[in-house]
Amino acid sequence: MNHNNSQNNILKTENLVIGYASKKHQIVVASNIDLELHQGELVGLVGANGIGKSTLLRTLTKVQEPLNGSIFINDKSLAQISALELSKILSLVLTEPPASKNLTVLELVALGRQPYTNWIGSLAPEDISIIESALIQTNIQQLKNKKCFELSDGQLQKAMISRALAQDTSIIVLDEPTTHLDMYHKAYILKLLKTLAKETNKTILFSSHEIELAIQLCDRMIVMTDSQVISDDPCNLISQGIFNQLFPEDMIAFDDKTGSFRVNK
Repeated sequence: MNHNNSQNNILKTENLVIGYASKKHQIVVASNIDLELHQGELVGLVGANGIGKSTLLRTLTKVQEPLNGSIFINDKSLAQISALELSKILSLVLTEPPASKNLTVLELVALGRQPYTNWIGSLAPEDISIIESALIQTNIQQLKNKKCFELSDGQLQKAMISRALAQDTSIIVLDEPTTHLDMYHKAYILKLLKTLAKETNKTILFSSHEIELAIQLCDRMIVMTDSQVISDDPCNLISQGIFNQLFPEDMIAFDDKTGSFRVNK
């Protein structure tokens, strides 16, 4: 067994089936999902609206149970990882704003230290230096005393990413981190995630509608279509024609040469 490979293999799924189960029946959103995410990779999850990207992220982060199959983090079954243990391995950045926008940026980022402290307010010097460096890594140290409600959408997103960095996990998962942002800030946030994956060697997985940006920036992409969930590096996905399957082709075509979509007039 190649030890090195297994070490770099942070998150893995085998024959994963995702969806919803009620007492009477199951609704399968996607099946046969075999993924491998490695250390230090930026991974973009893309697919048409309503295809099940959020369901996949919720299942991978143990917010929701899989219908079948297995998920492993660091070679350990996700089913056997406690909530506290998971919070030291994986941090989650959701689209909804923080519960209290009355928090200052510093207080919001400090919440990332909760898995390691007994109660809020008992931050050790080590916690404080981790929080400080999380603010520096996203370049918002000058905002630390501002209240969250005073921030622009882009600044708030950076603060949420800082909180995840302060949590000091090997995996960061973000659900639609660029949703409310303009073109410049979409590119800024995704470039920031790319830089963080490289500099911190964390595995960063995000879902997005910004398919063209993801193609340019990601080390690996997970593409959800009606028929399959496939993961590979963007160049291979382009050469396999995977992006052509995302949308009805009478409306939108993917241009392999430019790596962009065009509307059929």
